[in-house]
Amino acid sequence: MQRELRPSGGNFRSLSSAIRHPTFTPAVIVLCGCLISLIGFGPRSALGFFLTPLSQAHGWGREVFALSVAVQTLLYGAAQPFSGAIADRFGTVRVIIGGTLLYAAGIFMMAHAATPGMLYLSSGVLIGFGLSGCSFNLVLSSFGKLLPESWRSLAFGAGTAAGSFGQFLFSPLGVGLIDAFGWQRALEIFAGLLLLIVPLAFAISTSRADAVTQTSRGKHEPTRTDLRAPHQPGAAPTQTYREALAEAFGHRSYLLLVIGFFTCGFQLGFVTLHLPAYLIDRGLSAQVGGWTLGVIGLFNIVGAMGSGWLGGRMPKRYILAAIYFARALAVIFLVTLPASPAVALIYGAMTGLLWLSSVPPTAGLVALMFGTRWMAMLFGIAFFSHQVGGFLGIYLGGALFERTGSYDIVWWLGVVLGVVSAVINLPIVEKPVARLAPA
Repeated sequence: MQRELRPSGGNFRSLSSAIRHPTFTPAVIVLCGCLISLIGFGPRSALGFFLTPLSQAHGWGREVFALSVAVQTLLYGAAQPFSGAIADRFGTVRVIIGGTLLYAAGIFMMAHAATPGMLYLSSGVLIGFGLSGCSFNLVLSSFGKLLPESWRSLAFGAGTAAGSFGQFLFSPLGVGLIDAFGWQRALEIFAGLLLLIVPLAFAISTSRADAVTQTSRGKHEPTRTDLRAPHQPGAAPTQTYREALAEAFGHRSYLLLVIGFFTCGFQLGFVTLHLPAYLIDRGLSAQVGGWTLGVIGLFNIVGAMGSGWLGGRMPKRYILAAIYFARALAVIFLVTLPASPAVALIYGAMTGLLWLSSVPPTAGLVALMFGTRWMAMLFGIAFFSHQVGGFLGIYLGGALFERTGSYDIVWWLGVVLGVVSAVINLPIVEKPVARLAPA
């Protein structure tokens, strides 16, 4: 079955709108979206394994590679609102394919970067911008537009968990490829694997303003916008991006949501980079640090799926508040008890359950408050706040350790931010914004 094009006033729509899209069942849409999240998140999460061989091959210090990844992180977050706005206006498939090609080109160029400038361009700029176009953020936006509301919350969790599974899968894959073929060929293989996203993108393709979702029988099911009270219909589909931005930044609940997501990025960025060194400083082995990060990845799959499932059954603000508060308790558990492998692994399991579990309720609240018309852009702004937090967590961890010889200040700062974020998420109002009907 296909979406049909009908003439209006004797004229056909533009060629962009005239593209016929096959109808996919919700299960196929979720499957393909999850595969995109898995493949897209995998190579980026495995870049750390290339730090030593790439730096040694060129005689560079580790700070060269670290700076390229820092640039990548910031650009990934900064470009997300813009790539989201383009996807909301012109459809996701073009943005995902364009982002994938930039991402793959950046990975391939890393293998042949002979100067720090080339590494900054490839690992930093190209991958950063590429990720903003083909990350799980856009996948979640497509889920919000294409899936019936009954599918959305669980699908948000599945798309997030798939990215975590990509991290778990590509880490041993990267090590194996480096051992078997060398680091340059391994990067080239990663670049080739990324191209698998291109055909998958068509399954989650959205039109310029999808106002309906497809059911498994190929019929149209009304979205939340269609089901609103009489004074609200028609506002969202005709809303410009400027109006959407003004509405969002004037909405107290959205601002609270964005501020809370900053804490998520701060905690995740710090733990990802500095936890292994912290455990070694406390007398544990590097293997314990590796296993702890592995446990975080595994339990994150459960946490993200569980958060998505709960999001369809209880208020999302309560889920977010519980996540941020529980993270604070997990840190207190780690830093106050005597160091041991058991304590580290228990902390890894606790943190894994809370790792990306904040993403499904955050995305769900954006869709609930503003509808799905500009969801990719508005969620992208929240994600930029997340990435700024991640950058600060990484930077402050290193800077304060150099000055004090300890990570304690950053750990306790993460505790304070966790408690504050738990509190500020509680007043969020979980209902669609009121819009006046157009004249």
